[in-house]
Amino acid sequence: MKLVCTQSDLSTNLSLTSRAVPSRPTHPVLANVLLQADAETNQVSLTGFDLSLGIRTSLNAEVIQGGAIAIPAKLLNDITSRLSEGEITLEDESADSNTPSSEGLIVTLTSKSGRYQVRAMGGEEFPELPLIENTQATQLQATALIEGLRGSLFATSPDETKQVLTGVHLTVDQDSLEFAATDGHRLAVVQTTNENPDTGYEGKLEVTLPARTLRELERMLAHNSSQEELVALYFDQGQVVFEWQNQRLTSRTLEGPYPAYSMLIPRQFQRELTLDRKQFLSALERIAVLADQKNNIVKLSLDNAAQGITLSCESQDVGSAMESMAAQISGEDIDIAFNIKYLMEGIKALPSSEIQMQLNTNLTPVIFTPLGGLKMTYLAMPVQLRGV
Repeated sequence: MKLVCTQSDLSTNLSLTSRAVPSRPTHPVLANVLLQADAETNQVSLTGFDLSLGIRTSLNAEVIQGGAIAIPAKLLNDITSRLSEGEITLEDESADSNTPSSEGLIVTLTSKSGRYQVRAMGGEEFPELPLIENTQATQLQATALIEGLRGSLFATSPDETKQVLTGVHLTVDQDSLEFAATDGHRLAVVQTTNENPDTGYEGKLEVTLPARTLRELERMLAHNSSQEELVALYFDQGQVVFEWQNQRLTSRTLEGPYPAYSMLIPRQFQRELTLDRKQFLSALERIAVLADQKNNIVKLSLDNAAQGITLSCESQDVGSAMESMAAQISGEDIDIAFNIKYLMEGIKALPSSEIQMQLNTNLTPVIFTPLGGLKMTYLAMPVQLRGV
């Protein structure tokens, strides 16, 4: 195998693919990235796979001799990222050998400033990415996917014992996508329009996917997709595949029923207020300096007569903080408290200059929504005011 490509192309694609390479592989070959070069198409594909998440990206190259080889991912990534810009020649020195054994394989990288040799394994030892056959693809818009993921991923749970909550629940309907994520304390739901209504399925498609998988999908789409890009989604028997351009991401799904989250969202409210999102977020960030010192709790006091809210926190050992800002308020005055981390993360994700906050009592779910733009609902559970 022999090919010539640019340092930037190889480094960029390696950094994406390497994110599917396990840090503690169950088998030595999984610590590698599979490099496949096709002389007919002048395409080079890179594959990382931890037996759960698989990432394959492709780049253009001058392929002088095709082939496949498994190269240590971290080592190759570290070398390539440090090489100077320009062309790199990558060559398997056993390319002319008729011996199929992976013993003694050496890959040589040559740049304008130096030459590096790395021991490698035969490509045939690398496991195949899962294929989903005889299933019609569902076409999803890349922009709709990115919007939905940005507005939901932050609310997933890090607790592996609640496995289904560590993912995002995706619902594909005729011309819409819905993304839902909850960790039991807050809930984010995003609804986006899917301009391509062909779902490829009868009725709805519902699947829960690991947050790790979807973070990589968002990263890959943001890196190499256009506004109009369509992403093909294949789903079957606990496995999902996303494909676009020459990119591919495969993942296992999360099994088990997802909570009936729509039942948690109140439909009627006793109090409503409209806030400037950036001003509210800035005030929260300043208050957080002191809130972080004790219990991460911030108190919001709504004042209808003054048409404003006051944010405050108090720690006997450290000090106290207070911020005030204007707001359009309807309903009676109330004091309500939140985990400031949950509040800030939700407000950051709302994509509008003004937001609406709707609530009933100081212990029932509170809803935050953007005014205009993306249809998103963020539900946060208040905390009791004791000790604030």
